[in-house]
Amino acid sequence: MTARSRLPEGVRHALDAMEDLKANEVVVLDLRGLYDATDWFVIASGTSDAHVRGIAESVINKLGPRGYRPHHVEGLGGRWVLLDFVDFVVHLFHPEARSFYQLERLWSDAPELLISPP
Repeated sequence: MTARSRLPEGVRHALDAMEDLKANEVVVLDLRGLYDATDWFVIASGTSDAHVRGIAESVINKLGPRGYRPHHVEGLGGRWVLLDFVDFVVHLFHPEARSFYQLERLWSDAPELLISPP
């Protein structure tokens, strides 16, 4: 069984949607036992604001028909898009914003599963 196959179905579908649009540096953080608000962070980068927005729209459009709808969306027109699906949260960044906020460093206690190379 691969590490990816052990992820929740919604996270796997989000990863598929990100791969469809060539998201960069995709990382999944396992927050179970560390954070009560969600179990997983899925973090990825786009190459431009338009690419980040496109990836976000792809995730929303791919997950919707499967019964996953974001509880909350922030920043759809900006450099950091947050899609809160409750059990997992997708963070999509412009590379400069990702470097600035450093979520992986902030959540360094969480086990990290690298999905795509940097």
